[in-house]
Amino acid sequence: MNAERRPAQTGAIRIAAVQTVSGPEVDENLAVAARLVAEAAGAGAQLVALPEYFPLLSPDETAKVRLREQPGAGRLQDFLRETARRNRVCLVGGTIPLVTEDEGKVRNTTLVFDAAGEQVARYDKIHLFGFQRGGERYDETATIEPGSAVAVFDSPAGRTGLSVCYDLRFPELFRAMGRVDLIVLPAAFTYTTGRAHWEVLLRARAIENQCYVMAPAQGGRHPGGRRTWGHTMIVDPWGEVLACRAEGEGVVLADVEPARIAAVRESLPALGHRRL
Repeated sequence: MNAERRPAQTGAIRIAAVQTVSGPEVDENLAVAARLVAEAAGAGAQLVALPEYFPLLSPDETAKVRLREQPGAGRLQDFLRETARRNRVCLVGGTIPLVTEDEGKVRNTTLVFDAAGEQVARYDKIHLFGFQRGGERYDETATIEPGSAVAVFDSPAGRTGLSVCYDLRFPELFRAMGRVDLIVLPAAFTYTTGRAHWEVLLRARAIENQCYVMAPAQGGRHPGGRRTWGHTMIVDPWGEVLACRAEGEGVVLADVEPARIAAVRESLPALGHRRL
């Protein structure tokens, strides 16, 4: 599947997930992100989301520590603010590195800016990825300090919850958001784990929370040899994949339809049947 979709229905809100194949050169990554956000806005998207690590994905895990910024000021935050304002979209800024009290670590942070360029939400990734199989090894705890707070805000697409990548495996986080219309999950899933679990987990989160899920991802072979799974995806409240891009940079579009959410919840009122 690609960015093709059904025509927008009455009351529908167009959303867009950006897929990149970021590398170690920040200028190049920002130029790609700016171009793709503009493409999404030109296609009518009111809410656009970038992937995890969109400004920097380097074999040197300490590179993001050197790039970290103070909250409220810095090149990456200025880029997100101006890109949202210039394109008149609500922009979910993938993740950028923000400072912590530990000088050797960062917060892996999603910031959201509205169409006027005002910051309206922040989420610090809570669950930190660890994986080892043969020569493939990842340990985010070495350079990232976890967040602790759930983040939900009002976007053009309705009540929207924020999460990042590895959070996808922890359904209790999404339950803690309450009733939301949309979950956004910027990611850089590895090829190994993505091939096995990415789609099934995204569809599960959409089905059990009866909401749309938008997952902008890194997708392809990166400088330095890393390969990410990609498959940037938008899923509807019944678990149907509305649009997907397997690899390479690009934009995935779909429409959030409030009537679709209401119909799913009316026909199968599972959220009202919860006992725990």
